[in-house]
Amino acid sequence: MSLNVRGALFALLAFAIYSTHDIIIKVLGGLYSPIQIVFFSVLLSFPLATVMLMRDSNAGTLIPRHPWWLGLRTIAAVLTGVSAFYAFSVLPLAQTYAIIFASPLLITILAIPVLGERVGIFRWMAVLLGLIGVMVVLRPGQTDLGLGHLAALAAAIGGSVAAIVVRKIGADERPVVMLLYPMVFNFVVMAALLPLVYEPMPIEHLGMLGIIAVFAWVAGRLIIKAYQTGEAAIIAPMQYSQIIWASIYGFLFFDESIDGPTALGAGIIILSGLVIVLRESRGGRSKNTPVLRSRSRAETGTTPRVSLFMRMAGKTPPR
Repeated sequence: MSLNVRGALFALLAFAIYSTHDIIIKVLGGLYSPIQIVFFSVLLSFPLATVMLMRDSNAGTLIPRHPWWLGLRTIAAVLTGVSAFYAFSVLPLAQTYAIIFASPLLITILAIPVLGERVGIFRWMAVLLGLIGVMVVLRPGQTDLGLGHLAALAAAIGGSVAAIVVRKIGADERPVVMLLYPMVFNFVVMAALLPLVYEPMPIEHLGMLGIIAVFAWVAGRLIIKAYQTGEAAIIAPMQYSQIIWASIYGFLFFDESIDGPTALGAGIIILSGLVIVLRESRGGRSKNTPVLRSRSRAETGTTPRVSLFMRMAGKTPPR
């Protein structure tokens, strides 16, 4: 079995676990506010994050070198977490994934002013194609767009901003600093808002929140293993397998089915994302490879970002 095949299998397993993680969020989202779910998700993720942070042997302080950029990244991650959790709670799974899959398009656009990236005609065409796909999924004027659709779009935007900021300051800022600030800020903000929405939780629901934290950690480790094994251009597209799990889980547990426009729009968005990844992977096409370096799912501020742990370990995935 080749290294790329092994890496792809690790990634497919990781995204299957992430999709199962999202099922639990959707179940709990029908009972509790996303603020409460995010709060306990962050709280239960801290022990796992701490164990991994203990592996950072580099000397230094936790004072950021780029406080304004880090502040923007932190706010974006917190916005992404609440928005994504809410979107999963109220929208069909496949529709939520389809909208969030627009992140590579937004990262490509943001890379121009933030990173000075030069985007050629093919990537611009892919961005425009992807935006058309988003419109097909949303169907403005034909369907009632609610807070769930807005939340999914906010999650895509917030995740893209967080990813591009990591690419901007990643070479100068300590990974541990970029890991801790979003999680701590998320915890503080959700704790302040929690009294407004809190509902008592039975022990089995707390256990489900613990499972969310463990699943996110396991999936993250598998993503790291995937990028250490195979080429980024092979691993990155594996995230789109989540649409398959969304179809299966949505049908089995929530009586959901993918309608024609959602399937068509998701296909268009995925195709545009694949074009962007392939163009970035070709030498000389992209100076910063911002989408390839995003590594994994949009950051929610509830669990640490995969690419930062890879930097802490001093391991760069093959390209």
